[in-house]
Amino acid sequence: MNDRISLPKDRIRILLLEGIADSAVELFGNADYATIQREKKALEGQALIEAVKGVHILGIRSRTEVTEEVLEAADRLIAIGCFCIGTNQVDLQAAARRGVAVFNAPFSNTRSVAELTLAEAVMLMRGIVDKSVAAHAGGWDKSAANSWEMRGKTLGIVGYGNIGSQLSVLAEAFGMRVMYYDHTAKLPHGNAQQAASLGELLREADVVTLHVPETPETIGMIGAAELALMKPSAVLINNARGTVVDVDALAEALRARRILGAALDVFPVEPKRNGEAFTSPLQGLPNVILTPHIGGSTAEAQDRIGVEVARKLVDYSDTGATLGAVNLPQVQLPARPTGARWTHLHRDAPGILSRINESFGRRGLNIAAQYYQTDSELGYVVVESVEARAEAEAILGELRALPGTVRARLIYERG
Repeated sequence: MNDRISLPKDRIRILLLEGIADSAVELFGNADYATIQREKKALEGQALIEAVKGVHILGIRSRTEVTEEVLEAADRLIAIGCFCIGTNQVDLQAAARRGVAVFNAPFSNTRSVAELTLAEAVMLMRGIVDKSVAAHAGGWDKSAANSWEMRGKTLGIVGYGNIGSQLSVLAEAFGMRVMYYDHTAKLPHGNAQQAASLGELLREADVVTLHVPETPETIGMIGAAELALMKPSAVLINNARGTVVDVDALAEALRARRILGAALDVFPVEPKRNGEAFTSPLQGLPNVILTPHIGGSTAEAQDRIGVEVARKLVDYSDTGATLGAVNLPQVQLPARPTGARWTHLHRDAPGILSRINESFGRRGLNIAAQYYQTDSELGYVVVESVEARAEAEAILGELRALPGTVRARLIYERG
């Protein structure tokens, strides 16, 4: 068995920033990737621009911002792995225009966030934080005023996706009634019920928790008007995105005792690194929990994220599979063909596929398999041929020369 890889793995440079978990490095190593540089901190500005030159695979978390300027400097980059849920720190369109696939981990820390949310709900409904602070200072407040059990209360979940639906199951185990609001119809878990509107959920829920992405529709979705709909005995939890809540309006509602308490793990403006000063209008208010964006920061979650994202990056590099990419058409592929495999990413236009096939037809070569997906702007085709080993590089040159080509790759040959 002879393998010829278009780019030997020891020449593929991987840069991992922000202390990405050892599980990712182990998976890369098991896949025979050895040229790995790790940095504990995020990079920014000119330091990041210099660091990405010559890098093929970049791994980041939430603090590193990959702008068009950074992508322009990344002359060898084929993929970015966001070792977190969100991808808003990457200019996804600029990456797609350069044929750089972006992958994330939308599922790996759902349990961690769900557990934190439920714990915060208990703490807020019992006023635990204020009682703990008082006890540390020598006080003793044994009052049961504004201290409630979770059993029998209503949990209102805004955004019934991966985290929201798992939280739904955990809350029912506490004996809570669960209702949720989502912009699309979602199959409920257990006995959860979908609210007809956000207003209905806010009026009925004892605990309101937010689990939505940052979009134009969700920015500022909880403001003064929405807070006014909540019960005075209700609490608000935001472990989603910092821009979803108007924190000034929330601070005013808390000072006026229009709601009982709040917990926030995300903020409109956050420090870029540990040790920087953090300020918020919510600081110093009673029955308020503020945490430094740690919803998914558990050892288990980081290990899962490391494995999930690294596996997607390896699959893309080794086979051309784009399953899980957030900015390219998604194609799932068999692991390894016999012969040769090419990938071709292009601006979607009539006739591209036929011109790709002509490169094989003129040579009298059979196409053993072909996979093709498009989105609104791009098309992605993967072609395999058993007979084309001798002409693999020539075909690659023709594919790269086709009008509208964004990126073409010869993944490997096997015979």
